[in-house]
Amino acid sequence: MPRIGNSKPGSWGSFWAMLTLVGLVTRAAQRADVGGEAAGTSINHSQVVLQRLQELLRQGNASDVVLRVQAAGTDEVRVFHAHRLLLGLHSELFRELLSNQSEAALQEPRDCAAVFDKFIRYLYCGELTVLLAQAIPLHRLATKYGVASLQRGVADYMRAHLAGGVGPAVGWYHYAVGTGDEALRESCLQFLAWNLSAVAASAEWGAVSPELLWQLLQRSDLVLQDELELFHALEAWLGRARPSPAVAERALRAIRYPMIPPAQLFQLQARSAALARHGPAVADLLLQAYQFHAASPLHYAKFFDVNGSAFLPRNYLAPAWGAPWVINNPARDDRSTSFQTQLGPSGHDAGRRVTWNVLFSPRWLPVSLRPVYADAAGTALPAARPEDGRPRLVVTPASSGGDAAGVSFQKTVLVGARQQGRLVVRHAYSFHQSSEEAGDFLAHADLQRRNSEYLVENALHLHLIVKPVYHTLIRTPK
Repeated sequence: MPRIGNSKPGSWGSFWAMLTLVGLVTRAAQRADVGGEAAGTSINHSQVVLQRLQELLRQGNASDVVLRVQAAGTDEVRVFHAHRLLLGLHSELFRELLSNQSEAALQEPRDCAAVFDKFIRYLYCGELTVLLAQAIPLHRLATKYGVASLQRGVADYMRAHLAGGVGPAVGWYHYAVGTGDEALRESCLQFLAWNLSAVAASAEWGAVSPELLWQLLQRSDLVLQDELELFHALEAWLGRARPSPAVAERALRAIRYPMIPPAQLFQLQARSAALARHGPAVADLLLQAYQFHAASPLHYAKFFDVNGSAFLPRNYLAPAWGAPWVINNPARDDRSTSFQTQLGPSGHDAGRRVTWNVLFSPRWLPVSLRPVYADAAGTALPAARPEDGRPRLVVTPASSGGDAAGVSFQKTVLVGARQQGRLVVRHAYSFHQSSEEAGDFLAHADLQRRNSEYLVENALHLHLIVKPVYHTLIRTPK
């Protein structure tokens, strides 16, 4: 760690000795044909070099520049004795800043100043330890000083640790938007969509910006109990954020009212403070929902377009739309289960059910890899190894009938994982009626490894969801 305060510069001898050692390590890691050996022996003293660099930083030996870092809005100044060469190797900004001076006064936000020692240490040693609260200030410093490797490393850390807590995902999303980091923004948005119930129940829900709220409301891959839960979450956000009437009405119109049963719609109209204030803005959508529930989907589709997002369920966890499935020791053998879902969200279909059969295989082999026991000449060929297989999940209806006319089914499989003591959705796979399985299901999962990110206490936690998709059969007369 850098020393705070003054440090007496040492001799140049230790600095150049360190650089000489770096060169020796580089030249030692080579191959040579000695005494007929097919390959030489690699000599690796990289850890020694890292130790020398840490000592150089800690003791300030042979330092030729001084950085005075002041926390914005305070009198606190931290002093770092450093080396122009090492700072310039990583940062063009440092190279230019220190080209004609040996001392630089820097002013940083308080959170950035607090981690400046970690930032400098990375420039010397290429490593650091990051905490959740330090991710944004370290990323800011890496971006400001143009340290691309650290910038990428912290962004990767943030994406990998999104599931570590609800709060960081909201804050990191807004930070990613501000910095233009599209990959981080999309990762945050995906985590928030898949874990919306936990997000909406947290204190961070009120910190969601209108822009982020709108991004979430438009998505069909939101994971939550049902559409009514989303309405209540939106109403809570409106009470906290108190946006303009235009923003509130735009958000309320993004609710998919046909996905809410009529009895619950009646209660909302009678009790909801948001509808009492903005009811006229969504009156046409409520009428549309009641019409949808009153008629059969086939009859409704003759007069109205049912291809819009309002008629597409999201990833609802309610029993009407799917079922959880916990597979213990998933690498052991094949498993099967069955569950029922409602034929469709329309009130007309409330009593109709579709039964689904599910088969899970941990080591399914494609046709191209299946064992072939003999070739044309009768020579036995080796069978494929079990590890050549991949996990497979097949979802099929138990029977087909006329009740599904005008409806296709999208299947979604959610995979839960434990992160920081919480069970969160880490992966989602979707496939349509034309395909009975997800082609890339757990393609990169190692179910043999007990500490796999896909397993929770050596069990695979799945939630199977079936979403009916209506089709317009006869166009509305002009």
